[in-house]
Amino acid sequence: MVKNMNEEKIKRVLTEPRLASIKTMLEKDHAIDCLLLLYVDRGKWKDARGFMQENKLTLSDGTFRARMVEIESLGLAKSERIDPLKKYYTKTELGENIAKLLLAFFDELSE
Repeated sequence: MVKNMNEEKIKRVLTEPRLASIKTMLEKDHAIDCLLLLYVDRGKWKDARGFMQENKLTLSDGTFRARMVEIESLGLAKSERIDPLKKYYTKTELGENIAKLLLAFFDELSE
């Protein structure tokens, strides 16, 4: 019974368009980084880059922008134009919930 329930859950994640899209996005390079950056209000490239550099991590401008566009298209963030070329991204309620779940997952792993 449990096996069938788990198989159904897995099938749903793999085949339901919205869940499959989120799963695919999470598999991409720096997607989790970008979700966590949004969670701590670092949705502007300058702020995100500064945070990553402070922690001796790398994140390219192109990767940041690509992930943010994808995250926004999935409804996990929204953007505001700063100027014709730049946007500032903020988390949505769904984006915040996913970030919290990711943090809880990593907390569980570190215990």
